[in-house]
Amino acid sequence: METFDVAVVGLGALGSAAAYHLARKGAHVVGLEQFELGHVRGASHDTSRIVRTSYGAAEYVRLAQSAYRDWADLEAATGERLLDITGGIVFFPDDGPHSIDDFVESLTETGVPFEMLSNTEVHERFPQFSIPANVRAIYTADSGIAHAARTVATLQMHARALGAVLRDRTTVESLSPDHDGVIVRTSTGDVRARKVVVAADAWTNRLLAPLGAEIPLTVMQEQVTYFAPTDPGVFDRSRFPVWIWEDVQCYYGFPTYGEPTIKAARDVSENLMSPEDRTFTPSRALLEQLTDFVSATIPQAGEPLRTVTCQYALTENRRFIIGPLDEHPDVIVALGAGHAFKFTPTIGRVLAELAIDGETSEDISRFTVTEPTGAAAPFPVG
Repeated sequence: METFDVAVVGLGALGSAAAYHLARKGAHVVGLEQFELGHVRGASHDTSRIVRTSYGAAEYVRLAQSAYRDWADLEAATGERLLDITGGIVFFPDDGPHSIDDFVESLTETGVPFEMLSNTEVHERFPQFSIPANVRAIYTADSGIAHAARTVATLQMHARALGAVLRDRTTVESLSPDHDGVIVRTSTGDVRARKVVVAADAWTNRLLAPLGAEIPLTVMQEQVTYFAPTDPGVFDRSRFPVWIWEDVQCYYGFPTYGEPTIKAARDVSENLMSPEDRTFTPSRALLEQLTDFVSATIPQAGEPLRTVTCQYALTENRRFIIGPLDEHPDVIVALGAGHAFKFTPTIGRVLAELAIDGETSEDISRFTVTEPTGAAAPFPVG
């Protein structure tokens, strides 16, 4: 049986980042992916993801601050440009369920510069938006875009260059912890590892349930739509920011990025389905809902051009889960609850530290497998 220091299950963004950081620490690591590398069945494909420090809970802001440092380190180490900083706006209707005060408090506590803007001030700076008078906004200059597919490919390529063994089309069928670590049973043969990182997102409980460690997850198919404005230059990332709309139904969107379109989506569409039942067919009703919102809020957005689906696996309160199982400490779990891409290099580093060093330099006390008392619920989209 092959033996490794660490086996990583799932090679989306978080698993690929873990494999990269483990190899960088000199570990003998194998990464196992049930589909082909770069597949479209999970939540790590397509081009763009929002990066930001603007969260309504300080634990996420602090982790985001670390992430910006780790993004810079990843870019320097690989020679790839993965982030584009555009600035970003989060909108809060006064009668909505989310409080702008939570963001003000968390950003102030963590020392992140921000501006509060009225609807008039938003329009003066970004006339592309049409915002009602009862909406206030927070602007953070450090917000921007991460290139999703390029990031994952970069992590995988450099993990391999550092000695990681990455195997696609290899399904992990079960985990069997024992006194020497964990036997990982796969469709192409068993391997043994001292530690296992499970970064399998919607497929996580297939491996945890037999261990008596199932984590409540809500799985749904999401979709994003690209709109074709008549004048794409109006939405160039030098003139138009990433944006988030915090209300009963949350939306988010991007400037042009690599093509003359702008991307927008509803966050948490409640289009529930399991990975086995995914249709990969966009919902017409959700597209119509999004189109109505975008046409009212960004009048020059143009008509929808194409829609792409992805998959969310949401924990309770969309809380990150990063850490070992209580009963099986050699099994380390990473769940990003549909808003972790911006934290990719930091979560990967944390997983490597936990697997090799047994501890991490980051405060992840709010993200343990067993929910801590008084854990704050974030307001995450993007």
